[in-house]
Amino acid sequence: MSHAYAHHEPDDFDPGPVELHARNVEFDWKDTPLHWIPGHPVSPNVISMLNLLLPEGERWFVQTYNEALPLVKDEELATAMRGFIGQEAMHAETHDRVLWEFLKSNGLDPSPFQRQMEWVFRKVLGPSNHPDAQVRHKHLVERLWLIAAVEHYTAVLGDFALNNTWSQYRADPAMTDLFRWHGAEEVEHREVAHDVATHFGDSYLKRGRAMLAVLPALLFVLHRGTRFIALGDPAGKIGYFKLWVGYFKGARAGLLPTQRSIIGATFTYFKPSFRPSQVGSTSQAVAYLASSPAARAAHK
Repeated sequence: MSHAYAHHEPDDFDPGPVELHARNVEFDWKDTPLHWIPGHPVSPNVISMLNLLLPEGERWFVQTYNEALPLVKDEELATAMRGFIGQEAMHAETHDRVLWEFLKSNGLDPSPFQRQMEWVFRKVLGPSNHPDAQVRHKHLVERLWLIAAVEHYTAVLGDFALNNTWSQYRADPAMTDLFRWHGAEEVEHREVAHDVATHFGDSYLKRGRAMLAVLPALLFVLHRGTRFIALGDPAGKIGYFKLWVGYFKGARAGLLPTQRSIIGATFTYFKPSFRPSQVGSTSQAVAYLASSPAARAAHK
């Protein structure tokens, strides 16, 4: 099995296999307003909602991979997993800080939603306590395929973060850099989750079943989180109709992913020939990570 995490396009410089490692980052959100894309109150609320979901979700990734790692005898894959764990742990820690340093300081208490996410990822999706080792192992493999399905969407969103129009609309630089740094690392490690899942149980049926579970669950949580922020917005509640109008306005402006792009990405995942390297560009991701203001600030 190959674990060279490189994307191949005729016009894309291929950096070759990329060694995955966590990067220290330094962000300052004290001057970042809740509506950090001027003139578009809904679009930043939709993006900011990810801060509610990501800390617990990525801690779940880390916990599941730490459970799987001792069972992996392929050293190349194990090394990639350790890099993935380091990056996801840093993402969880950084977005956790956003919850309190950004959302709370802008008058929005994330605690109620945070408790729900803790219940989902720690109780519902936590490790199995079944006395039979085979049942526990099967449960682990199912969770690894769920992570592979989720990571397909994080790669799609990462590619979007690197290629959207936020800067043209004078989006806040710190929040733009947060999601571009995170998105670039998602593109950089996009092959790992798929390779881990296939290593434990290469099955088109498992892949399809995981996606059929992940897609509705993800849409439900994204919708619920966006509503949570919209209804608690200190500038005034954003009603249901206004929320959808704002979403379509943002998607047309290139500030949010279009529904068509999400549907297209879902169909891509069901193709038997699917490989994660078909999403995004490794060279673009690595180039952004070398120039990210937050990564450079921490490096200094």
